[in-house]
Amino acid sequence: MKWLRNIIDVWFYDIKNALLDEGALVFFIIVPLLYPLLYAYLYGNEKAFDVPAVAVDCCNSYNSREFLRMADGTPDIRIVAHCADMQEALEHINRKEAYGLIYIPKEFDRDLMSLQQTTVELYCDMSGLLYYKAILSGCTDVSLQMNKTIKASRMPGATDEQISAAQYPIEYEYVPMFNTQSGFATYMIPAILMLIIQQTMLFGVGMIAGEEREKIRKGIAEPHLIGKKPHEILIGKACVYFAIYIIIAAYMVCIVPQMFHLIHIWDWRTMLAFMFPYVLSCVFFCITIAGMSHDREAFIITFVFMSIPLTFLSGISWPGSNIPHFWKVFSWIMPSTLGINGYVRISEMGAHLADVMPEIIGLWIQTGVYFIMAYTVYRKTYSKQLFV
Repeated sequence: MKWLRNIIDVWFYDIKNALLDEGALVFFIIVPLLYPLLYAYLYGNEKAFDVPAVAVDCCNSYNSREFLRMADGTPDIRIVAHCADMQEALEHINRKEAYGLIYIPKEFDRDLMSLQQTTVELYCDMSGLLYYKAILSGCTDVSLQMNKTIKASRMPGATDEQISAAQYPIEYEYVPMFNTQSGFATYMIPAILMLIIQQTMLFGVGMIAGEEREKIRKGIAEPHLIGKKPHEILIGKACVYFAIYIIIAAYMVCIVPQMFHLIHIWDWRTMLAFMFPYVLSCVFFCITIAGMSHDREAFIITFVFMSIPLTFLSGISWPGSNIPHFWKVFSWIMPSTLGINGYVRISEMGAHLADVMPEIIGLWIQTGVYFIMAYTVYRKTYSKQLFV
């Protein structure tokens, strides 16, 4: 059982090294604990409410004032100023006192009285998409409500049933599935949680690997590695990272959604069967990539930019059907792609084991492939004297 003692020796040394190394501790413990709280807190309101907007009413009629009054009464829009012209309204937007402009032309009431279609113009500050969404949805709801009222007023003597049929030729009911509030936190936070597991592990493992390679270049051999075979070192180190991140994963999956009332309708057996290979694939992926690390700092500088592209490539923040085939195939290299898609389906859509079996199989394949690659990296990295 010498091989088991060797693995345990590596495990004890590296768990102590990981917890005492200040840089690695930041990425292994502090960032995974605090980042989910930060993101969930920032996006906790889910939607933008009472977005400031200005109005330019060139018609100044009962109907135009009613439109603006109804818009101001929605939970999405708050009209902060009624301006005389467009120039005055734009000054409010330039000073960031408002993020949208509702313009009612002078022909608004005349067109309605002559049974013609009229328009209301809407201008939005596109630097904030949530502001645009709130103002657009608020004005759309108001226009639909006024359409019904105008139709009813043009049917004198009609019964309630006839008016209702005219207002709703096809009855419309909007029922959002899964993300019931159409909120940003419910949509984005689950993906961020899975990405944090991979990225923080990548930086922490890279820092430790970089420091070890610096010592190897200086001819300094780690005493706990002498006499150990590459697979014993690999398994020992992998067990360290897995032990840390299975706890981090439990925190992100079980505690963070509860704290911020995010949707979590998963079955624990399905989640366990999914998270086990995800964390394991991340471990060997990070060890493999860390083979390019020659010092502590260069690795972080090289890979810190990857988080945003990986979010897009996952197909969560950008439709997967619109991603070029090359980049879609490239995204399968990363455990985060399968991890994000599988976790969202389990946590928010209530998927069962059979529903996410392609993702689980993909993660186990990644685990096997990256284990072989990590073993090859260790064979080439450490001096042969360590393995005699």
